[in-house]
Amino acid sequence: MTLPHDEILRRMERDLLDSLDEELELEIEDRHPAGVTGDPGQGDTDADKQYRIAYFRELFKLQGELVKLQDWVAHTREKVVILFEGRDAAGKGGVIKRITQRLNPRICRVVALPAPNDRERTQWYFQRFVPHLPAAGEVVLFDRSWYNRAGVEKVMGFCTDEEVEEFFRSVPEFERMLVRSGIRLIKYWFSITDEEQHLRFLGRIHDPLKQWKLSPMDLESRRRWEDYTRAKETMLERTHIAEAPWWVVQAVDKKKARLNCMHHLLSQFAYHEIERPTVELPARVRHPDYLRHPVPASMIVPEVY
Repeated sequence: MTLPHDEILRRMERDLLDSLDEELELEIEDRHPAGVTGDPGQGDTDADKQYRIAYFRELFKLQGELVKLQDWVAHTREKVVILFEGRDAAGKGGVIKRITQRLNPRICRVVALPAPNDRERTQWYFQRFVPHLPAAGEVVLFDRSWYNRAGVEKVMGFCTDEEVEEFFRSVPEFERMLVRSGIRLIKYWFSITDEEQHLRFLGRIHDPLKQWKLSPMDLESRRRWEDYTRAKETMLERTHIAEAPWWVVQAVDKKKARLNCMHHLLSQFAYHEIERPTVELPARVRHPDYLRHPVPASMIVPEVY
């Protein structure tokens, strides 16, 4: 059965609105803990609403450019690695969500490795990261990376001082090897204040949907704020190299941090829009003897909504 033209347009419009709702869901998640009822925008001033409108306008524009960048990477067979580092609750996951939301997961994928197991702890330190590096035409985003050794492992005593020193000797050479092999390596540090982390941790504690984000390690990192600061300063000083410099994102304002990071990421590539071939939807083949069999009622998901 062929749908009327007006019905096709209506459904296409609804599909577009559904995609916008995904952004609103993320927005509500950021602004309101679970259990809060009422209009998500209730209480906003006109300035607040205009700020949100401007944010979404820029976000959609940047996501459109990221799709062009993805097509360019696939077309030119570039290999791209992007590292996201920062304190707990600095907003790394939020920007990664926005970067990847409209992209093809076969081209752009996220790597978030757990703590090394007993076998991995006996390997060359960088060994477990190597299998996740991109092939031609791929982008890999590391949600934390080999820099765990300079941060959490050092501060929490999970490695020796000698192992940390060896890391600092090795990592510049390791990254230069990646760059020489043709990988574009971009490193971001998300910077927040002591007060902002405190507030974000409180938000997670009181939001049942976000409590899973708080591990005992996160809580201990809060107590050791100054130790992490010293570790971060040493890391940036000793691993900021010309082939793979660090870029610091001011992340106290989550929305600005996302937009600034996405804009900066795009600026690192001389990409251009790849012309796509015209797509024509073929007519469906119909056979007079085809009979669609009904699905048993016991297999149907109840329509609660």
